[in-house]
Amino acid sequence: MIYIVGLGPGDQGQITPKALEALAKSDLIVGYTVYIDLIKDLLDNKEVIQTPMLQEVDRCKKAAIAVKEGKTVAIVSSGDAGIYGMASLMIEICDELGVDTEIEVVAGITAASSAAAVLGAPLTHDFAVISLSNLLTPWEDIEKRLDLSSKAGFVIVLYNPTSKKRADFLHKACEIILNNISGDTLCGYVKNIGREGQTHKTLTLRELQNEKVDMFTTIIIGNKTTKMIGAKLVTPRGYRIDG
Repeated sequence: MIYIVGLGPGDQGQITPKALEALAKSDLIVGYTVYIDLIKDLLDNKEVIQTPMLQEVDRCKKAAIAVKEGKTVAIVSSGDAGIYGMASLMIEICDELGVDTEIEVVAGITAASSAAAVLGAPLTHDFAVISLSNLLTPWEDIEKRLDLSSKAGFVIVLYNPTSKKRADFLHKACEIILNNISGDTLCGYVKNIGREGQTHKTLTLRELQNEKVDMFTTIIIGNKTTKMIGAKLVTPRGYRIDG
């Protein structure tokens, strides 16, 4: 049995009961070192395999081998395991290695929804989620998605906005979006969602273009209807409010 578990944004209060149940039922917990550290106090007497960044394939293969040995395994991701997480890779590797076992994907709270909750209600209407990481997706494809989604009027959520090797990617992304929508469009971001040091900020798209953020930041770019109500960033759903 393999559980592919989304742990939510980081705070254990935002791990679902179903995810906790899957961890409790598992003999072996497999995950990226940072994510294992977030749940280490939940893993008493559990066997643990943790690997650094960029070893996702090796991590999943180790999990698959353990299942072949008769263990119940939970492989963990932050957020939701099916949204830029380990779900598809784990399923693919089980298929490739001929691992005949039950696989259950356990949903978690993804960064888009948890960041939106901190900022207010900016995702109440249609939105697109785009990762700026070109590790697995060509930058040309990312550019096209940014262009088309901003032309279509979607609120846009950006994951993985920058890194040491991609220091200018957020600037470039904003430049593309600015070709289609106003620089006064309201935006917001949250750093370290659900973890120590969580901060957030609202600003315009023009200001966002030169903002310093990191890989632990989730960005929400509003559309022409997005507005501030008090301290809350809101994209109206379109209900008619009488009175």
